[in-house]
Amino acid sequence: MIKRSFYSDSLARFIARSHDEILGQIALGGSFAIETTQRDAWVEQIQIVREALTPYRLEPGKVYFEFAVPRVGKRIDVLIVLREVVFVVEFKVGKSVFESTDRDQVWDYALDLKNFHETSHNRTVAPILVATRAQAGLIVVGTTPHADGLLLPICVGGSDLGRVLRDVLDYEPLRSPRPGDAEAWESGRYSPTPTIVEAALALYGGHAVEDISRCDAGATNLTRTSGAICEIIRAARGDQRKSICFVTGVPGAGKTLVGLDVATQHFDRASELYSVFLSGNGPLVDVLREALARDKVRREEEQGRKFKLGAARSEVKAFIQNVHHFRDDCLADSGPPIEHVALFDEAQRAWNVEMTSSFMRRKKGVPDFAKSEPEFLISCMDRHPDWAVVVCLVGGGQEINTGEGGIREWFEALLRTFPDWRVHLSPHLSDSEYDAGPVTERIQKVVDVEFDDRLHLGVSMRSFRAERVSALVKAVLDHEVEEARRLQREVTERYPIVLTRDLGKAKLWLRGRARGSERYGVVVSSQAVRLKPYAIDIRSPMDPIHWFLGPKDDVRSSFYLEDVATEFQIQGLELDWTAVVWDGDLRCSNRQWGHYSFVGNRWNRVLKVERQTYQKNAYRVLLTRARQGMVLVVPEGDGEDPTRSKEFYDGRMPEKMRDWSSPEQGLLKKVRSLLCLNQGQSPFRRPPS
Repeated sequence: MIKRSFYSDSLARFIARSHDEILGQIALGGSFAIETTQRDAWVEQIQIVREALTPYRLEPGKVYFEFAVPRVGKRIDVLIVLREVVFVVEFKVGKSVFESTDRDQVWDYALDLKNFHETSHNRTVAPILVATRAQAGLIVVGTTPHADGLLLPICVGGSDLGRVLRDVLDYEPLRSPRPGDAEAWESGRYSPTPTIVEAALALYGGHAVEDISRCDAGATNLTRTSGAICEIIRAARGDQRKSICFVTGVPGAGKTLVGLDVATQHFDRASELYSVFLSGNGPLVDVLREALARDKVRREEEQGRKFKLGAARSEVKAFIQNVHHFRDDCLADSGPPIEHVALFDEAQRAWNVEMTSSFMRRKKGVPDFAKSEPEFLISCMDRHPDWAVVVCLVGGGQEINTGEGGIREWFEALLRTFPDWRVHLSPHLSDSEYDAGPVTERIQKVVDVEFDDRLHLGVSMRSFRAERVSALVKAVLDHEVEEARRLQREVTERYPIVLTRDLGKAKLWLRGRARGSERYGVVVSSQAVRLKPYAIDIRSPMDPIHWFLGPKDDVRSSFYLEDVATEFQIQGLELDWTAVVWDGDLRCSNRQWGHYSFVGNRWNRVLKVERQTYQKNAYRVLLTRARQGMVLVVPEGDGEDPTRSKEFYDGRMPEKMRDWSSPEQGLLKKVRSLLCLNQGQSPFRRPPS
């Protein structure tokens, strides 16, 4: 097992050893210069923990100092495994008050173990916040409504830690006759599923992808895909050839994480293997850049060094770039870019010829530009006289805007202009959601093609509580009723999906489900323009940086549930819990979806197949953003308002779709029908009143 703590020992040996011996081992485990304040904090922690554990010195427990949590790039001050309880102890040395951010911090650490550490799943995990100067007070041991063995955070002063251990161990609902096995707990696999922001922070901070990603048999190993890409890069360099590879994956499978991993492995500008991570997703780029910059400043300050935020922002710009800026730089300079490797995230959203030509004419003053965005981007890398690699990270059913050409535009560019490039393909590109079947067959006849199953990520890593959420959403959107029912039974065992008509109740549900700093928010379609009566205005600008990174007391953050995100702002990012508010732009009629756009003062039908696809994909994005669960909000409508007619939401359904007697029909009935547990039974628990 990888050593995850600076110091660990049995309870008996920990209590028998001297302070200096323990302190020396902790300091050696850190392998960095120790500040006096840090040394003094460890001394006080050792004293407090020793006194608290003395009554248990003969029990087969274990204590750990500075226990690593790679997913969030931090360390738990003290972790104690005693009987069937894992105590997560966070010290605030010298403090006399309990800050809400400190409480969330220790709760986050406990959540990390409960969710991602194999042998913590079935144990009680007790988060304890110790403000060493706080006065002794009432100790309350309580569980959360989730009933998963994670206790509510317990806040105590330094002299009360021993009393907390006793109270938790004696808490009747948790009492176990078994002594517990600390060694068995320690041997458990740590299989985290980070958010994309957490992953970027960890990778940029020097962690390997295997430290922050799942590696269990049930999930596709991200290291396998990263390794395949690195092999392609090394082979292209060694053979002095140009290669392009296409990585596919279901929503949330970790495509962006793979791209970031490869980019961090080749981030030395002096190296010939220097690479760049490119994305046309403006909100994703802005959020990741700001998160990396803030974290850079935080890490420097922790080491006693001052670092300006502006300097940090400039540094991370080289790591993650907007693909449109990369394109503009290549327009201005006819030479090859400095990078030999370019990783394009969400490559399916690249513009087709018409969109690119129009943009170049209107915005860049370049008349008669006759290339699609994929063709121009490949041409930029083709300027290298020796070798180059393009990596396209492709999501299925993710095109959500006019002019996004899908994967076919990349293939057409290769067939038309770059037949000498070697092509490495995921065998899943012929699946229906990628819409590349016919052109995949054509390209094999012209270009040197190699299929590699390692280039597909088939399991969602975003929804770690239910890997099949994306498949369930696909079945719902494709009207595959029986498949949706089967998947719903599988998914909702660990991933709650609830339905309500009351936005207020939905907000209460979100706040009640989230623990620690788990992030929640409201998401809606960009065409949901008739939600204004519910104080949802999609045309009111929202800042993704504040929405995704702002703390709970920031009115601009997602936590406040005032600003909402559309598919354009949230694609590629995620929340722990979401409320998806459905409007009249996508309705159910005659067992098929009806597509509408609000123009002027009324809804108009959307007849173009391309726009219908974008609208359907928008809801695919919205319904796959939550990592842990979601509440669907279908409004009541208003009989006095023709733009919000009740029939948009309550319209009648065909007889075969009425599975039980209920006045709720239409969109509401459709969602219920597709997600029902059994004939005549609704799976949805009502949000709290």
